[in-house]
Amino acid sequence: MRMMVVSSLIMGACTVALGVVPHLGVYLAAMGIFGVAPPLYNTPATVMLQERVEPAYLGRVFSVMTMLSAALMPLSMLLFGPLAEAVSIKPLLQITGVLVSFLGLLAPLHSRLMSFGEPKRPPVESQDLAS
Repeated sequence: MRMMVVSSLIMGACTVALGVVPHLGVYLAAMGIFGVAPPLYNTPATVMLQERVEPAYLGRVFSVMTMLSAALMPLSMLLFGPLAEAVSIKPLLQITGVLVSFLGLLAPLHSRLMSFGEPKRPPVESQDLAS
């Protein structure tokens, strides 16, 4: 979970930077750093799903996750495409970056959410008291 939080903070900071920087070189550097962050988020998320979801439901869960990620891209374009015509891109990047960073900062405050990243404890075997 900590790696997912760090990744969210990196993506948020880079998104804000994309809306602020005036130079192409700095913009490309922010894009490059941003490109490193999603695998830092997706890998622990996938591992947690594999550890927490019962094997019988794992395929269904991954199917739903794939459907959601595939559907959200065109829906985001439907929202932000027309919005970008009405509002400058820079404030959109800055606002969404701040929101992503804010969510990343709030996540560690949620103890139950953070506990999902802890390793599962092996089942305690009952000891035979008769021996």
